[in-house]
Amino acid sequence: MKHIFTYPTALVLGLALLATPKAEAQQFSKRKQYNSIGFSLNAMNYFGDVTPETNFTSFRFGATRPNVGVSITRRFYPRVSGRLALSYGRITGDDAKAANQSDPDARFRYNRNMSFRNDLLELSGTVIVDLIENRNNYLKRPDFVPYVFAGIAGFYHNPQGLTKQGDYVALQPLKTEGQSDGYSLVQFSIPFGGGVRYRINRNFDASLEIGWRKTFTDYLDDVSGAYAPAGSLTTPQQIYFGGGNYNATASLTDGPSSNTFDGDGGGITRSRTGDFALFDTPGAKRGTGDRTDWYIVTGLSLNYILTPRIKNPKFR
Repeated sequence: MKHIFTYPTALVLGLALLATPKAEAQQFSKRKQYNSIGFSLNAMNYFGDVTPETNFTSFRFGATRPNVGVSITRRFYPRVSGRLALSYGRITGDDAKAANQSDPDARFRYNRNMSFRNDLLELSGTVIVDLIENRNNYLKRPDFVPYVFAGIAGFYHNPQGLTKQGDYVALQPLKTEGQSDGYSLVQFSIPFGGGVRYRINRNFDASLEIGWRKTFTDYLDDVSGAYAPAGSLTTPQQIYFGGGNYNATASLTDGPSSNTFDGDGGGITRSRTGDFALFDTPGAKRGTGDRTDWYIVTGLSLNYILTPRIKNPKFR
């Protein structure tokens, strides 16, 4: 947990502290604070081993999938709000569509021919810092406000692969890289990003936002290290993949005759001959192994401000 407070988080928290000096906090009374609830419709992408390039900025627009979310936000100070959000969405990757077989640096991934999908359920808490302040109540809020945010999130994920029979099967229980303990399906991430908020009317705001999630796992795509040791395949793999001599092959490979594939990046190694001799033998490289995966959420949200109850002063 020592890596939880990364630079984006520290930056936003620092801005929040600078934006709320003691005198300003006292001046911004509870009468000016308010809550809002929101609904968001987003697009999801991921950065990892099954992308055009194995670096942080590489993702494929064709792999974009939907994400939906709900949130509740509390405005505490003229610039600072806190948000609790719950979202659900999918990320995907496909070597057959992402890797260029003519690129010397991508031929490995194209031949690996891995594909996956992964549904993520995320609960996040973030601090939002507005770049334009509002010292008044919600009725006098600015029409247009850019903002930045950062925080912490926990998420549940479950990567799946497509079999030759056209079924999806959970990959984590299969220990596709021979992991003795597998990997956890519950993970943490650092959400950070920015957006712009627009006032529609008295109670409604619309926002356009982009947010990155820095995770602490390399298994969002079930690809990280090396091919599994011989004999490590389990009964479920033999059931789903038709049995036969599947030792030493990655999950979802099609066994000894691997020159055929399903054409949809179903995770079937294309060749083990020529330049790809011994391609997926035990211990052969399967993923980068030195970088964690990321995912990104981009979208629109509609927020409804819950009209605060303002108590008028009593006169005697």
